[in-house]
Amino acid sequence: MAKFLLKSTYTIEGLKGLVNDGGTKRAEVVRKMIEEAGGRMESMHFAFAEDDTYVLCELPDQKTATGLAVAIGATGSVSVRITPVLTPAEVDEVTRMESTYTPPGR
Repeated sequence: MAKFLLKSTYTIEGLKGLVNDGGTKRAEVVRKMIEEAGGRMESMHFAFAEDDTYVLCELPDQKTATGLAVAIGATGSVSVRITPVLTPAEVDEVTRMESTYTPPGR
C-alpha cells in the first residue's frame, strides 16, 4: 500500500463541528473512513496553524486517496490536500533507478 499525508483546514462550519464532537471523535471518524476505504491510519494530529490536521495513512492507491479527499471536501466543512510520502527505504530504491532523461539544452 502507498502512504499519504492528508493535510486539512477546517471551515468555520467545520470548526463548529469540531467544538461539538471533540478531537477524539473526529479522529475515530477519520480512522473509520480510511479503514472502510481499505487503508490504515497511522496517526492524526491537530495543529491549528496553516493546516489544522495532519493524517498519515496507508491507502491502496492514489485513486482511493483522491476519492477520500473529494468526499471530505464535498461536505464544505474541511479542505483537504493529499501528499504522497515515501519511507527512507523507498527513497533508497528510487535513487537506484536508472534513467535516460536528458536535461533541456544538452
